Amino acid sequence: MYYSKSEMSERRIDVNRSDYSVIDNEFGNMRDRFEQEMRRVEDEMRRLRSEFEGYRPNGGPAPAAISNAPFNNSSYSTTSSHNETSNRGNFGIPPPSFHGDLMAHRPTYDPYLDNLKSPLIKDESDGKTLRLRFDVAHYKPEEVTVKTIDNRLLVHAIHEEKTPQRTVYREYNQEFLLPRGTNPEQISSTLSTDGVLTVEAPLPQLAIQH
Repeated sequence: MYYSKSEMSERRIDVNRSDYSVIDNEFGNMRDRFEQEMRRVEDEMRRLRSEFEGYRPNGGPAPAAISNAPFNNSSYSTTSSHNETSNRGNFGIPPPSFHGDLMAHRPTYDPYLDNLKSPLIKDESDGKTLRLRFDVAHYKPEEVTVKTIDNRLLVHAIHEEKTPQRTVYREYNQEFLLPRGTNPEQISSTLSTDGVLTVEAPLPQLAIQH
């Protein structure tokens, strides 16, 4: 039915303000997935830490989960708002047509390390790599430091800003026990644009006997 302009009525609808956040409440699943993944990573790092605590290379005593010390030594309280996709699966494994040739030249590992299964251990064509991730999104790149002391990996970040009205201070400390024999010169770290620090440490290989 057609209405002439004179017959149509117009009604203005008031726009009411609300504190409700559509993005946070209805699209927050991306943020939730990232936070859940980081929690899984921290749980797995805690498990591996206790495994490596009892590890002795070159056929030493069998490792045992003897440490209940918490992995997270952070003195901060933050939440993350970034999305992260897990890199689990067949990442780094060569196609089947080349797999046989590469396996013939694979590095030799301690039987324990060779059989250790963890989503944090990537089995790539040139060997096994331990890949750890830390959420340092609340810190600038220059505020983040990564170092090793003996077989311990230390991640530290500190942020401080002062204004006449207040002082903001945050500090982040995490420690991970690496397997004995890890070469610190082969460890690398990368900080993504969304504040995820990835540290990669090749697992120690056995020396080839001639």
